[in-house]
Amino acid sequence: MAFDPITSILDLGTSLINKIFPDPAQRDAAKLQLIALKQNGELDELKTNLSVMLAEAQNADKWTSRARPSFLYVMYIMILASIPMGITYAISPTHAADIATGMAAWLKAIPDGMWSTFGIGYSGYAIARSYDKKINK
Repeated sequence: MAFDPITSILDLGTSLINKIFPDPAQRDAAKLQLIALKQNGELDELKTNLSVMLAEAQNADKWTSRARPSFLYVMYIMILASIPMGITYAISPTHAADIATGMAAWLKAIPDGMWSTFGIGYSGYAIARSYDKKINK
């Protein structure tokens, strides 16, 4: 069975609409809006993006398939670094402040495009993994 991103998006949207709108009239209006988006072709760009992400995830090249998770691990390490920073602050607030200033300067040096790439990559990875888990139940 072939993966149809548009159908998956519509199914997800319909499921969310059913949970968000308790009033049947509002729910029907939101569903009509979702169908209108499909008819206007506004979901085609999302379909293209999802198909690219799935092609990368299914690629036999080990480096390509590991790239997204590796990037996420780096971000997780950055987040987890806050634990030893808290301990450092408890021992020596001035050293912790100096480290935080250095880290802030380093993070500000990262271009905005990289942060956007992280957000898009993380979202795409989460969506693809969720879908994969759903179809492989």
